[in-house]
Amino acid sequence: MSAEKTIPATLIPGDGIGPEIMDAVTEILDAVGAPFAWDKQLAGMAAVDATGNPLPQQTIDSIRRTGLALKSPLTTPVGGGFKSINVTLRQEFGLYANLRPTRTFVPGGRFDKIDLVLVRENLEGYYAAMESYIPVGDDPHGIATGAGYNSRAECNRIVRFAFEYAVKHGRKKVTLVHKANILKLLTGLFLEEGRKVAKEYEGRVECNERIVDACAMQLVIDPWQYDVIVTTNLFGDILSDLTAGLVGGLGMAPGANIGEKAAVFEAVHGSAPDIAGKNLANPLALLLAANMMLEHVGRDDLSKRIESGIRAVITKRELLTRDLGGNSGTREFTAALKQHLV
Repeated sequence: MSAEKTIPATLIPGDGIGPEIMDAVTEILDAVGAPFAWDKQLAGMAAVDATGNPLPQQTIDSIRRTGLALKSPLTTPVGGGFKSINVTLRQEFGLYANLRPTRTFVPGGRFDKIDLVLVRENLEGYYAAMESYIPVGDDPHGIATGAGYNSRAECNRIVRFAFEYAVKHGRKKVTLVHKANILKLLTGLFLEEGRKVAKEYEGRVECNERIVDACAMQLVIDPWQYDVIVTTNLFGDILSDLTAGLVGGLGMAPGANIGEKAAVFEAVHGSAPDIAGKNLANPLALLLAANMMLEHVGRDDLSKRIESGIRAVITKRELLTRDLGGNSGTREFTAALKQHLV
């Protein structure tokens, strides 16, 4: 591959099962000739062991330089005042849009032929962590309070991202999910801006609205009515795990955190230290995240080859990991997938 065609990208192997699923994913990417030139960096407990810091400056500098990262699951140390690594990355690079596609790969379940995308605002809402205690009598922690905020500018930006995504990917409908019937100002502002943006796309993309609790119910009764969902931070966090459950759980759930100057792609499941190093882990969530990364840099041709291989292996049902109903290991699954790349 010629140097001018390579794309610099930061690679974070992560903790627990992270390094072994990352090895599997990079092996598949190499097999299709993916253009990434990796800059390997540490984060999580691996970084704490090496540097004393779960998110070293060197890793931040690498992402700032490449503007692109593929990240395995990380473990944020408990205690010690360490902030969530994912939250830190989102804030450091302004990764305002969390993108969670949900598609059926394993057929025959209760929910088949699912194909929807959830867009979650990533920086505001209740996750801004504006919390405090109010003393009651002799109890200094008698009341816990939490305040969230949504800005007009950010509400507009995340809804516009969802509509632009819909246009680019041939999606037909965007659903604004809110709780403006109760949180009249906090999510009312999101709904107000959402309606403004939707008018700009009339005739190109349909728009409708759902209260978040009704959306949650409908997602487990008739998920096929949804196409692109856009919502605020807390609701998006909850609903994106719900939608993952429709297609087999977090082991099938890729994610992307996208900003104006950087994008971080990841498996959203945990680091699963109990099965680390045992050749048991399913690499599909991270591989699907890598596919999103290929699409992000305009290499849909390669992502389609990988997706075709994944579907071929799953359809044969011969060399699947245990969570997919098989008895094979990470390495065997990866080898089978390589054989089905066309």
